[in-house]
Amino acid sequence: MIVSMRLLVTGGLGFIGSNFIRYVLSNYHDYQIINLDKLGYGSNPDNLRDISNPNYRFLQGDISNTAKFDEVDIVANFAAETHVDRSISNPRTFLASNATGMLNLLEICRREDSQFLQVSTDEVYGSSGGREFDENDRLNPSSPYAASKAAADLLINAYHKTYGLRSYVSRCTNNYGPYQSPEKFIPKVIIRASLGKPIPIYGTGRQIRDWIHVRDHCAALDTIIHSGKYGEIYNIGANIQVENANIAKQILTVMGKPHSLIEYVQDRPGHDIRYRLDTWKVRSLGWKPMIDFGEGLKETVDWYLQHTSWWNRVIDEKMLSPTPWKENW
Repeated sequence: MIVSMRLLVTGGLGFIGSNFIRYVLSNYHDYQIINLDKLGYGSNPDNLRDISNPNYRFLQGDISNTAKFDEVDIVANFAAETHVDRSISNPRTFLASNATGMLNLLEICRREDSQFLQVSTDEVYGSSGGREFDENDRLNPSSPYAASKAAADLLINAYHKTYGLRSYVSRCTNNYGPYQSPEKFIPKVIIRASLGKPIPIYGTGRQIRDWIHVRDHCAALDTIIHSGKYGEIYNIGANIQVENANIAKQILTVMGKPHSLIEYVQDRPGHDIRYRLDTWKVRSLGWKPMIDFGEGLKETVDWYLQHTSWWNRVIDEKMLSPTPWKENW
């Protein structure tokens, strides 16, 4: 059993990164966390403002130009440009951060002999067409965002094979839960509905996503760090397959709002129809999702309705735009 560990969490003021830090501090009282975050548009200091723990320390910095960091056992890389719509209007930024920036981290880990966990995405596989992708399937990204994450995954694999980097790659399905940016689908539906605004749904709304609560995702990452095998890729998902339009309807029902708020808008370019993963490998390590989707979705709706001051400080018209991929970010 690992008694103590020093973790560098990059991008720890983002949605999943901040939830992961909360998860670790709650479950491992002897673990120390350094949170390296550049305070970009995906960061929100309010995500961890209430944390007062001697084992937690924040450092402002960019993974692209960080020259070194304190001795740590593992780097958990959450730092990334993650908004697909933004990647369509400004792809260069995504490659610079998600691939080139991560390469800088790999070089430091190689010099310092630190372990490396890459938090990737199921979008690197492209649209599944209904079949389950396993970790050996070819990468076929459809958006600049997904392509930049695929490039990062391949770099990590090369560093493991060439330099013996002690690395893991996780590829997770769509997350939901507290502290997620209002740009993302579920928060946007909740916020727009609470403001009485129409709910934009791309195309026909028949796109299917596999949804997992962010706390279940964090538990899977914890399992990989403690029980995973170096050089392996682990798919993570809860096998909750729901069409986007039905997600919106479920949220509106929970909120007591009419489904007539739904408004179908022009689909974005390269929009994958469905993601579906084979998650046997991570489940074989002893992990399984614990949060019921209906209960988790209601909890998420309640959180956003109870934390209006949190999202009021960050929203703008671009974030809530019906077709944000057309915006000039």
